[in-house]
Amino acid sequence: MSKIATIIATYSRRMRIRLESNIEVEARIKGKKIKAVCGDVVTAEPIKDEKDWLITEIMERRNALTRPNKSGQTEVLAANLDAVIIVTSVSPIPDWYIVDRYICAAEILGIQPIIVFNKTDLLDENIKIDELLEYKRLGFSVVNFSVKSKKGSKKLLSLISEKCNIVVGQSGVGKSSIINKLLYSSEQRVGGISKSGEGRHTTVNSVMKSLKSGGYLIDSPGVRDYMPALATPAEAQRGFREISEFSQFCRFSNCLHLREPKCAVKKAVEENLIDYRRYESYKRVVNLTSKLSQKKY
Repeated sequence: MSKIATIIATYSRRMRIRLESNIEVEARIKGKKIKAVCGDVVTAEPIKDEKDWLITEIMERRNALTRPNKSGQTEVLAANLDAVIIVTSVSPIPDWYIVDRYICAAEILGIQPIIVFNKTDLLDENIKIDELLEYKRLGFSVVNFSVKSKKGSKKLLSLISEKCNIVVGQSGVGKSSIINKLLYSSEQRVGGISKSGEGRHTTVNSVMKSLKSGGYLIDSPGVRDYMPALATPAEAQRGFREISEFSQFCRFSNCLHLREPKCAVKKAVEENLIDYRRYESYKRVVNLTSKLSQKKY
């Protein structure tokens, strides 16, 4: 008899699932057409005296965090999310364009982006980070975090409890250490920074873990780069709330805010109503989406 379950870990075609009875079991996927990810709700049936299970169907997803693969096709990273925890840190040097792209993806999905700035114990508390100030001005949740000083744990837990969250970010920013802190455990192997200043990958597969306060954390592998899989370049403005706000005043309804005349967004940038770096970030997403769209065909 088939039962409903949730994917909590992925290992290529092998999975670990949590049944509605809260029992965790090993499972494999039936056929090659089914591509399940962490967070997916599936139907599964027992085999071998319920020691192993067979995933037969993926239920309809509420949403899915995606990225384009090398051929430009959409790859799903996780499903049925409520929030994206975007981790950056004092070291390695933050790539704010990656942060913007994760925010863009979350905004388009209609879920909450939470920016966590880690390793603040390495920074003079009087130093202000312009990018973080801009995110706060735009209304995003920003958490200054330090595993060593325990700073930020309570605030972050208050934002993610009773939700399904995915933790994302560059390699070496301390995602595993933050997850350990939130879970009150040391299950994740913690990596450091290589001599080049870049992080070493410590998470090979996506894994969902339960929070004691309620809710879940999906730990995803660290990245060197990220790009949301968008249907068209025009969709990018939905992921930049300040650009979406001013776009309604553009002369042309299909304005991409690049070279078009009478563009309210470009005017807002000139008048410092839109942050120039954020606008440059938006343009990069538009241009990359255009290139990826051409790659598909």
